[in-house]
Amino acid sequence: MLLSALLAFMAGLAQAGALADPWTRTPHGWLQIVSLAVLAGLLLRPSTTWRRGFVLAWLFGWAWLAGTFWWLFISMHRYGGLNAALAVLAVLALAGALALFYGTAGALFAGLAKRGAPYAPLRNATLFTALWTLAELVRGQWLTGFPWGAGGYAHVNGGLAGYAPWVGVYGIGCVTAWIAAGLASLLVSGMRGARGQFLSVIIVTAVLWVGLPYGLSLAVRWGVPDARVAADPHLTVALLQGNIPQDEKFVPGVGIEQALNWYGEQFQRGTAALVIAPETAIPLLPHQLPPDYWAALRARFGQGDQALLTGMPQGRLATGYTNSVIGLAPGQALPYRYDKHHLVPFGEFIPPLFKWFVRMMHIPLGDFNRGPLTQPSFTWQGERFAPTICYEDLFGEEIAARFSDPAAAPTALVNVSNLGWFGDTVALDQHLAISRMRALEFARPVLRATNTGATAIIDAQGRVVQALPYATRGVLTGRIAGQTRITPYAWWAARYKLWPLWAVCLVIVAAGLVTRRSATRQAWS
Repeated sequence: MLLSALLAFMAGLAQAGALADPWTRTPHGWLQIVSLAVLAGLLLRPSTTWRRGFVLAWLFGWAWLAGTFWWLFISMHRYGGLNAALAVLAVLALAGALALFYGTAGALFAGLAKRGAPYAPLRNATLFTALWTLAELVRGQWLTGFPWGAGGYAHVNGGLAGYAPWVGVYGIGCVTAWIAAGLASLLVSGMRGARGQFLSVIIVTAVLWVGLPYGLSLAVRWGVPDARVAADPHLTVALLQGNIPQDEKFVPGVGIEQALNWYGEQFQRGTAALVIAPETAIPLLPHQLPPDYWAALRARFGQGDQALLTGMPQGRLATGYTNSVIGLAPGQALPYRYDKHHLVPFGEFIPPLFKWFVRMMHIPLGDFNRGPLTQPSFTWQGERFAPTICYEDLFGEEIAARFSDPAAAPTALVNVSNLGWFGDTVALDQHLAISRMRALEFARPVLRATNTGATAIIDAQGRVVQALPYATRGVLTGRIAGQTRITPYAWWAARYKLWPLWAVCLVIVAAGLVTRRSATRQAWS
C-alpha cells in the first residue's frame, strides 16, 4: 500500500506539471494522460478496495492541486502578510479539501469496476470517465467553483484541442480520462487471451486520440464557415502592461501615482483604435481621482477614432463596490460598464464568518457586489468585445451565456487581469492556457491585458500571436479580426450550461450501481 500511495502522489505531481512544468512552462498533454493512467491502473488492481481507492485518488488529487496552485502561498504570505506556516497550511488544506471529490470518485470506481468480465476494459474506462468528470464538474461549480488546473487545459497544444469547439474543456477531460483508463486496463489485465478486448480498446483509443479530433476540427473550420475567417485583421489594438509592484499597487504616493501617471500617459499618447488596460489599472474609485483626471480621459476618447477599455473599481460605501471594466468611445452618452460577475472568495467577497481572514490579509476592497451573468458587449468599429476580469475566464459555461443570441454574440473576448499577486510563476502560464482554451471553445480571438503578464494576443485558433515578456512594463500592439460563427459548444452551453455532461455521467454511474447491485444479488442467491 505504501508503494501504491507513493506512486499515486508522484503521478499527481506529474499531472500538475502537465499543465505547465516549472522548466519550459508549457503544457504537456501526453503527461496528463500518462499520469492519470497510473492512477487508474492503481485503482484497477484486484487488491484495491474502495477504501484504498479513496486514499489513492485523494493523494493523487492533493498532490496535483497543491502542485498546480502552490503560488497562492505568495499572495497570502508575501503580499497578504500571513505567517508563512499558516500560508502553507492554507494551500495544503484547500488542495486537500478539493481532493475529496477525486477521492470519492476513486472509491466508487474501485468498488464498482469489473475485473475479468467480458469487455471489462471498455466498461471500466467508461465508468472511470464518468466518475472523474463528475469530480471535475463538482470542483468547478460547487461553492462558486475553483476549476483552476482542470486536466483538459493540458491539451491546448495537442490534437485533442480539436474537441474544444464541440465539448469544451470538460469534454476534453472526458476523452483523456477514457484514454487513460483504457490504457491502464490493458496494462493491468494484459492480453490474457482476450484479444478482442485488447483490440477494441486500442481501436477506440486511436479514434478518440487521433482520428475524431482531427475530423471535428475540420468540421468546425470548414463546415461552419465564417465570412470573415479569411479577412485580414483590421482593428489595431494596444494592450498595456504597467508592471506596478503588487506590494505598492494600492499604496498612496507610491503605486497609485505610478499607475495613474504611466497609464494616463499611455492613454493620451496611444494611436491604436482600441486601447486596453488591466484589471484595476486605475486603482481608485471615480470620486477619489485627482481633479480633471477622469474629465481628461472622457475628452480624449470622446472624439476621433479611438476607444478605451480599462479596469477601474466603481461604487461608494453606501451602495457597495464593483470590480469593473469601463469603456470610453466617441459618440457615447454614458461610459460602457462591465461589472465582474464571478467573484473570488476572500479576495472579492467574504464568506460568512471569514471577515477576520480578509482583515488579516490586508485585501483592499475585499467585498464587492456581483454583476449580472449576461451583460452587453462593448461595441466598437463593427466588433463586439466581451470582457472578463481575472479568473472569470475559467468559467467557459458562463461566457457561453453571451452567445445565446447570435446577432449580439461577442466577436472577440477580452480578459483584464492582475496576477501580480502570484509573482513570476507558472500561474501566468496557466492563465494563458486558460484563455487559449476559451479561444478554441468559442472560435474567438482573445485579448489579454495584465499588470505583470501574460499580456497577449490570441487568435481564434488558440495560438499566441504576440505577447509581452513577463514582469516588464510595455505596450503590446497588434491587429485582430473578430469572428461571428457560433461553435457547437457555444450553442449548447449557452442553452443548457454543463447539464448535458452532468446527465450523461450520472446515467453511466447509475448504470454501474445497478449492475453492481444485480451482481451482488446473484452472488447471494
